[in-house]
Amino acid sequence: MTNVLEAKQITKQFPGVLANDAVSFDLRPGEIHALLGENGAGKTTLMNVLYGLYKPDQGEIKINGEAVNLQSPNDAIAHGIGMVHQHFMLIPVFSVAENIMLGCETVKGLALDRRSVAARVKDLSHQYGLDVDPSALVQDLPVGLQQRVEIVKALYRKAQILILDEPTAVLTPQEAEDLSKIMRELTKKGVSIIFITHKLKEVLAVADRITVMRAGKVVGSTTPAETTEADLANMMVGRNVILKVEKAAAQPREPVLQVENLSVLDKRDLEAVRGISFEVRAGEVLGIAGVQGNGQTELVEAITGLRHARSGRVVLAGKDQTNQPPRPLVENGLGHIPEDRQKHGLVLQFPITDNMVLCTYYQPPFARGGIRQNKAIDENAYALVQQFDVRTPSPFVHASKLSGGNQQKVIVARELSRPIKLLVANQPTRGLDVGSIEYIHKKIVEMRDAGAAVLLVSAELDEIMSLSDRIAVMYHGKIVAVLPTAEASREQLGLLMAGSTVETVKI
Repeated sequence: MTNVLEAKQITKQFPGVLANDAVSFDLRPGEIHALLGENGAGKTTLMNVLYGLYKPDQGEIKINGEAVNLQSPNDAIAHGIGMVHQHFMLIPVFSVAENIMLGCETVKGLALDRRSVAARVKDLSHQYGLDVDPSALVQDLPVGLQQRVEIVKALYRKAQILILDEPTAVLTPQEAEDLSKIMRELTKKGVSIIFITHKLKEVLAVADRITVMRAGKVVGSTTPAETTEADLANMMVGRNVILKVEKAAAQPREPVLQVENLSVLDKRDLEAVRGISFEVRAGEVLGIAGVQGNGQTELVEAITGLRHARSGRVVLAGKDQTNQPPRPLVENGLGHIPEDRQKHGLVLQFPITDNMVLCTYYQPPFARGGIRQNKAIDENAYALVQQFDVRTPSPFVHASKLSGGNQQKVIVARELSRPIKLLVANQPTRGLDVGSIEYIHKKIVEMRDAGAAVLLVSAELDEIMSLSDRIAVMYHGKIVAVLPTAEASREQLGLLMAGSTVETVKI
């Protein structure tokens, strides 16, 4: 059987980084081949070579047995390769149909033929079980549906090879499950899929084959039947990884964060947080569980000064901080790992050195008498890059040049390296590999044990259950239950997250 795609001895070097070191990879007809590896292992670089975004320094690419020279994504598309990037390439104010036809427009006379494109999109959606409305505006769609639009866009261009780059990094567990079904449906119709990820459970559940990369090289290939999560983690990181969070029982003390009858509007001026109250105490982790879109984003933004509350109070360390901007909150002991790392966590055009001191650049030792102290800023960045294993050739590289996972590490390093009373961690390990997740979980537990209060918001139920001491479940903008983690089960939490009442769920 001829492979639909072969990459032979691909080498790609950037200044100071050997991203791909003689990498060979192949894809068979109608299979899901998972490419697994840590952040910075070279997975995305290899896929960018296969999609024509990068030209390899050495090596050969074959499609259906024939050598090809991919100079651009247009060449890749012409050879039947489609790619869905981790950060979607969609224009929010355009409709689904307009986004899909962008770059290969269909015209009728002098006007765009939206009707025929919409009909084709409907047909593809039905054929592959993607359920996309061609007339909907992309900005109104949840993340899971935006991803489906990207897949339809590739299929519209007749892709037979689909590259999915970290496709579940921004999805809820339910959306990730839906994507798995869609991937299986696609392979039944003859599409071959390269599935780039670092989530071990997903790989074992959905892949036909698994190839693992580490430090720019392929270190092995296997199948789900022949391996385990622990084996894959070892291959990725090169050492044994503790997949379960190890922590002693919490010793909670006085309340650090008190949220009282808080109501918050979303960007459409609809009530997203509906009069909720809770507290987080020093020395504990309170986890917020819930399907994304139930008010968690607006709640966190109101607590961290990024969104005004309509009513209610936010009290941090005994001080009323309701509707204060971020700086007074930070100065009163707030640390924040935001949900959207690029929008709220980094200045992408700044180097890592400056991003590491965004909260403290005006304070000693980074400034004296209003004068910036470059040596102290640089030394701080060198130390944190090493401590938090940020994969970069230099701390002077712009944040925009880092992979998503390494961007997240910069934020985590900045927030966890200063003295804080409250850590608000919103999706803290989104886009990170198992080694980094292990490290960050350990640091969060250390912060708790040192007396910080931790508010954890995560779409990963496993993360909520393993890190939290208490769990609050959010549904439709309200907290419907708060229970000790020791008394909670996945089934109970799942029912509460889906709208069941405490009375109907046995707790």
